[in-house]
Amino acid sequence: MKKILIIEDEKNLAENIKEFLSEEGFIVEVADDGYEGIKKANKFLPDIIVSDINLPKKDGYEVLEEISKNEKLCKVPFIYLTGKVEKEDLRKGMLLGADDYIFKPFKLDDLLHSINVRLKKIDVIQFSSKLNLRDEKLSPDDKVFVKFNKQIQVISVKDIKYIKAQNPYVLLKCKSNKTALIRESIKKWEEKLPEKLFMRIHRNTIVNLDCIVKIEKFSKTNYLIKLADEAEPFFISKRFASRLISHKII
Repeated sequence: MKKILIIEDEKNLAENIKEFLSEEGFIVEVADDGYEGIKKANKFLPDIIVSDINLPKKDGYEVLEEISKNEKLCKVPFIYLTGKVEKEDLRKGMLLGADDYIFKPFKLDDLLHSINVRLKKIDVIQFSSKLNLRDEKLSPDDKVFVKFNKQIQVISVKDIKYIKAQNPYVLLKCKSNKTALIRESIKKWEEKLPEKLFMRIHRNTIVNLDCIVKIEKFSKTNYLIKLADEAEPFFISKRFASRLISHKII
């Protein structure tokens, strides 16, 4: 569950926001002044911070400036709640690194939309970074973000049915039969995916072993593999046929 810190000195507004976001599945903490907000941020380590600008003790600008110096918090999205609309105020916040402004009075749904947009962006960045870490293996239960028809969705690694090279992309197909084109090489995917669950059966193809429903001998050294709900079988070349034996599939 994602954690959100609300820094707001109007208690009724803060409680309304907390109740609303809690019902949306977030873990929410509230601070009623800038000093307490910084203190709670360091302890709570939120995934996103929503802060008023006009705050007691330390204003919203000072809060963001302080948080930006903290390695654990400097990349946390920061959304301002404000009644100010002057260009100077907007510019000051943006120069400090603010991600968005929500102007009072506002609809809670607008705040929720802004939060979700920022969190999704962070998730995509983290996923992209994970794919680019050469030494980091994915486990079957790891979650990855895949763009299906312009919409980013979360899937488990174990829900990937197969990956097939289509230069300069790879075609990823899920057990749900959704497909996506991803700009990552087949070699990189082979390095990332758990070896006990996925096997490369061709220079262009990786399959999920749990999805294999039938294996037929095609020739003396070659095989055809049938995957669940796939009309056409997959050819496994002589070069990769030995992997069937090593995985104790044949």
